[in-house]
Amino acid sequence: MKYSLLAAALALGLSGVANADQNSGPDGTITINGKVIAQTCQVDGNGLGTADNKVVNLPDVLTTALASTGDTAGDTSFQISVTGCDASLSTVQAYFSGGDVNSGNGRLDNSATGAAGNVQVQLLNGSDNPMDLSGADASAQSSQQVALSGGAATLSYKARYYATGASSAGAVKSTVDFTLIYQ
Repeated sequence: MKYSLLAAALALGLSGVANADQNSGPDGTITINGKVIAQTCQVDGNGLGTADNKVVNLPDVLTTALASTGDTAGDTSFQISVTGCDASLSTVQAYFSGGDVNSGNGRLDNSATGAAGNVQVQLLNGSDNPMDLSGADASAQSSQQVALSGGAATLSYKARYYATGASSAGAVKSTVDFTLIYQ
């Protein structure tokens, strides 16, 4: 009998300790926001690749064009176009991430087999300003925000070689993912 009372008293006492944290109130709040829209936009390849993937072919350049740090060459235009956007949307902006983004300087590292030495790829926005792809969001990357007109828009960019020192001959290949942000 004494053991039963002792066990019951211990169980009752420990249950209060186990529940002490639950009775002290919340430690914080999580707010979750979102938006439900009727239709997303369709990405149009504009002849550069498939609907979602783009291929930009830079021209061949001589190593002498990329002889010193900061030299650039081979500016090549490309576009990301969207169509069929919901009428409630007014702008579109691209955010670049992943792939070969160099987090130190915001350019794209060269990941080609037999790669050219001291060469990266730099993206320019529609105003020909260099983009820092290591930025935390599209605005920090200097990615332009483009107005949608009739449910469509075209975002214009350029890619080019960027020398990080005296270049050596070889291949150049870089990849980067893009995410379109609609407002």
